[in-house]
Amino acid sequence: MEATPAARPRVLRVEEAAHELGIGRSLVYDLIRSGRLRSLKVGSRRLIPTAAIDEVIDLLSQEAA
Repeated sequence: MEATPAARPRVLRVEEAAHELGIGRSLVYDLIRSGRLRSLKVGSRRLIPTAAIDEVIDLLSQEAA
């Protein structure tokens, strides 16, 4: 029997997104405020779609070039 890899969640908490990006929480909030990182507001929680993590990595890579 083969083990299946754990599915990547579709949304991340700010702390999890910061960990994925290797940055601090305050920088994640700065990216959200500047419109460079998409996020969702669900009640009082701020969630970041995993696709937005990939998008911001591409954006920051382009800006660095």
